[in-house]
Amino acid sequence: MSFTSLSSFLSLTSLKARWAGYVSAVLGIAAVTFALKLPGESINPTTVALAMLLVVLFTAASWGARPAIVASLFGVLCFNFFFLPPFGRFTIDAPDNWIALFAFLITAVTAGQLSARVKHRAEEAEAGRREIERLYDELRDAFERASHAEALRQSERLKSALLDAVTHDLRTPLTSIKASVTTLLDEMDDKASVELDDEARREMLEVINEECDRLNRFIEGLVELARIEAGELRLRRRWGTIEEMTETALARARKITNGRQVRIEVEPDLPVVLVDPRAVSEVIYTLVDNAAKYSASGMPIHITAGRDGDEMIRVSVRDHGRGIPVELRERVFDKFFRATREADSKKGQPSGTGMGLAIARGIVEAHGGQIWIESGEGGRGTQVVFTVPIGDEEEADYLLEVQTAVARGADG
Repeated sequence: MSFTSLSSFLSLTSLKARWAGYVSAVLGIAAVTFALKLPGESINPTTVALAMLLVVLFTAASWGARPAIVASLFGVLCFNFFFLPPFGRFTIDAPDNWIALFAFLITAVTAGQLSARVKHRAEEAEAGRREIERLYDELRDAFERASHAEALRQSERLKSALLDAVTHDLRTPLTSIKASVTTLLDEMDDKASVELDDEARREMLEVINEECDRLNRFIEGLVELARIEAGELRLRRRWGTIEEMTETALARARKITNGRQVRIEVEPDLPVVLVDPRAVSEVIYTLVDNAAKYSASGMPIHITAGRDGDEMIRVSVRDHGRGIPVELRERVFDKFFRATREADSKKGQPSGTGMGLAIARGIVEAHGGQIWIESGEGGRGTQVVFTVPIGDEEEADYLLEVQTAVARGADG
């Protein structure tokens, strides 16, 4: 169908609808007139006027203003001819009937216009609602497409980071283990040209042992991250002091802090906290490990703890390294993200799995705390800060009851 044919069809349809409104208006007034005149008794003109006024209102609501005006004019004629004396003529004797006639006409036209206007506004409101729904659907579709695209980008970035982590943290220790084992096997061959003394063999075995530990830590980190992301990190809260948890972490980190001065500053009369001591010690150990990795050998590490308001304890670990750029301070908590560039790692900069801070954030947030990065003293170095809630007696009693019930259930 051509555009001209379509326009003609729409015009014809609109014309038919308009004439249908006019016909309905006339038929409506005629029906009311016939119904009120049929009994043959004298009817109060006010009743007739109200009945015809209803027809005008229905016409305006259904067909618009123009058919309502036609209904008003036709109603005036019928009102005058059939219900105002002298009956059967278009003349009026009494002056008050003229007033009644004009009052009916003005009322009918005004009511019709108002009703038509209300209908028009209702149609506009409905059209506006449909337009808003359409725009909302388009916006939702656009947002879903954008979210899907962002999810794909995040997935690709995570895949790349995971591949990089696997390349460095699985292949490197496996290569060392393979080389050591191959050398030991060759040395045991009768025809081998390689002869190792006891010290060399011990060094090979130590390499194998250390690299196996490295692989084990990497796999444990993956499992811990998966548990945190799945919401399956179960905290075993009990009362403890930050000093005890710090000492536990430093005892574990004794090898990596060898030759460094670790300064601990704890606020006097610091209250005990209701946390999972093992998990909090893991966070402190991770921060100390990073501080040792990313600062020069022999530089001190500072650990401070104090109140942060009435309900939280603030713990910070500060080093004297190169620091982390402001734009990367939030991203370092993403899994497999490393703040050091590949070029830096080739220059001897340490490289990790990129899981330590991600695990630390999961543990801290599971306790209801926060973790973030600040600049060190004088703008040099890095200071990682986290908070944990102190807890209250009621929560401790509740946890004790739960643990007791669980223990009884296991015994039963």
